Amino acid sequence: MTVDEFERMGEVGIFHEDDRVELLDGELYEMTPVGDDHIGTVNDANYLFVSRLGGRAIVSPQNPIRLSDNSEPKPDLTILRPREDRYRQSKARPEDVLLVIEVAHSSLDYDRQIKLPRYAAAGIAEVWIVNLVNERIETYRKPVAGVYRAMTIFLRGDGLAPALLPDITVDVDEILG
Repeated sequence: MTVDEFERMGEVGIFHEDDRVELLDGELYEMTPVGDDHIGTVNDANYLFVSRLGGRAIVSPQNPIRLSDNSEPKPDLTILRPREDRYRQSKARPEDVLLVIEVAHSSLDYDRQIKLPRYAAAGIAEVWIVNLVNERIETYRKPVAGVYRAMTIFLRGDGLAPALLPDITVDVDEILG
């Protein structure tokens, strides 16, 4: 299935705006329901980045990225390059993305094994997986041939910054709560 076909299915009412499905490599994946810890973590990360970026980038919560003609995941949070139309004319593409953040509890394996390789293959420079199970943030950088060549783990008490926004520092505790 292509992204265009997937979007047409939404337009005719097969999928609804609040359905938790995404398209990866032409296959539909039903996303797991989110718990309160997931919601709070996304809200905290959204607040932190909006307040610290001061309009230098667009913080896009739970909106799709068109990775290719047959992949359109919906990350929990995406930091995007500013664009005059604020992404009203077309969805974000890999070249627009400064950082993808996935918040994971029950979706941890799915995010690591299914989504991460697709982000790497599309050339997304950096992905953070906020691992609620082990209370840490895993950063993935340097995508080459569908694999991230650099992975770093940040624990409570650590600070980190996106590679493409190095002056925007956040503490792991601020995101994990």
